[in-house]
Amino acid sequence: MADLAFACAEAVATRYAATPTLTFTVTITESTGVRVHAIALRCQIRVEPHRRRYSAAEARRLNDLFGDTSRWAETVKPIQLAMVSTMVPGFRSLTEVDLQVPCTYDLEVASARYLQALDDGTIPLLLLFSGTVFLARGDGFSVELIPWSCEATYRMPVSVWREVVDMHFPGSAWLRCSRETLDALSAFKSERALPTWDATLAALLKEVGEP
Repeated sequence: MADLAFACAEAVATRYAATPTLTFTVTITESTGVRVHAIALRCQIRVEPHRRRYSAAEARRLNDLFGDTSRWAETVKPIQLAMVSTMVPGFRSLTEVDLQVPCTYDLEVASARYLQALDDGTIPLLLLFSGTVFLARGDGFSVELIPWSCEATYRMPVSVWREVVDMHFPGSAWLRCSRETLDALSAFKSERALPTWDATLAALLKEVGEP
């Protein structure tokens, strides 16, 4: 039986990807010496918000996600970031594999709202591994499942998240609204001959006295 251990070496912003994508480099160690023919690997990646401290400004931005800080002991729960899969080629003892993790910048999604609220420091992640291991046995193969206990922790710098977002949406953010709201905003924009949606929102804020 194979004895596998997983670790995350680094995470970097993926350049030239069609959508915002992070690349996680995962190290896989097999300690019994058996030849691994291949692994059909799945990885669930979670953010663990309770494993870091927050500034007062970050806490204010996270209020709509977790509520008042007095309730955080009850409301701060793990957040799903992604579920990805890949095929790991054959190896003996040690190998590295890159996991391509697409990211959303939809601020209606909890993970994006959480990440957008952070100024600096690191993002505590938990990588949970599962899948199927194919082992070379003489002239044939045996098949095993990766134990559910296989996991790895990693603290990804907030700067990496900022970099992957800025590659695709430099200096901007996405907001989603209903069609009725969009129609009303379009009418407001047209009546005042405003050149952009940013100028439209700025004009609305000015009318209600917000800086």
